[in-house]
Amino acid sequence: MTLPTFPYRPDPIMSGSIVPAESVCACCGEQRGHMYAGPVYTEEEGLDDAVCPWCIADGSASARFEATFVDEAAIEGDVPEEVMQAVATRTPGFSAWQQERWFTCCDDAMAFIEPFGAAELQGRHIRLQGDAMMLIVHELGISGGAATRYLNSLDRDKGPTGYLFACHHCDTKRMYIDSL
Repeated sequence: MTLPTFPYRPDPIMSGSIVPAESVCACCGEQRGHMYAGPVYTEEEGLDDAVCPWCIADGSASARFEATFVDEAAIEGDVPEEVMQAVATRTPGFSAWQQERWFTCCDDAMAFIEPFGAAELQGRHIRLQGDAMMLIVHELGISGGAATRYLNSLDRDKGPTGYLFACHHCDTKRMYIDSL
């Protein structure tokens, strides 16, 4: 079964929010082969790893459980209400070590690409290593050899972890780094 598309999450499988699963969705009651493995903000209990991506994409999971998948407060910047709702209620979120952030650019939410560590920077995102180093120096206040060691210690799964976003409209990429 073809996964739904998410404008603000171009590859939710690669980024780890959609995982293969044989369980039944708590919303639609179907077994579709994939489940959402990210945060669910709701009063409803037991929704961790229990909602399929199709019910997120069509908004039915949000409506049925009064749930969001991205905290609206995490969306930085001013965007139209329909963009805010699309990200919060119809986009798979992601787990960060602290509070997640979601960047905006060109009056729209940016697309979340993936969490990254040093391996992803050196592989898929080599041109962004300088940007990551600037962030470590200027936002985290780490410099010299310690900054290089920190950059090399980034780990997608164990932290500290970087989170990469890309604008739909221009070539802007933004990131932040989070740890315990």
